[in-house]
Amino acid sequence: MRIVYTILLLILSNTFMTLAWYGHLKFKEFKWGQSLPLFTVILISWGIAFFEYLIQVPANRIGFKNYGGPFSLVELKVIQEVITLVVFVIFSLVFFKTETFRWNHLIGFVFLILAVYFIFKK
Repeated sequence: MRIVYTILLLILSNTFMTLAWYGHLKFKEFKWGQSLPLFTVILISWGIAFFEYLIQVPANRIGFKNYGGPFSLVELKVIQEVITLVVFVIFSLVFFKTETFRWNHLIGFVFLILAVYFIFKK
């Protein structure tokens, strides 16, 4: 069950992270966001990232072997990176219609999945 909780929490935390890191790039499309100074945008992003940390830290504790979880530190990091890329691809395709998913992106993701395979190989 710790595997499921860890992965679900990592997906949720990475969703907040992606919103914090890239969501502000859409602010200019809204009347309220057209004249926001950079510092205000940074504060908004920090506010969103706060929720990412509220979820990310428990996810790592639940999943880490030293706290009774099933994953080593390296395994947690690789899982997190793959989840980050999946969430980012979905986010960019849904919210940034000008972005395209090309064959070289697919090959890069296949290599990342292979990295997961080799990291978990005993």
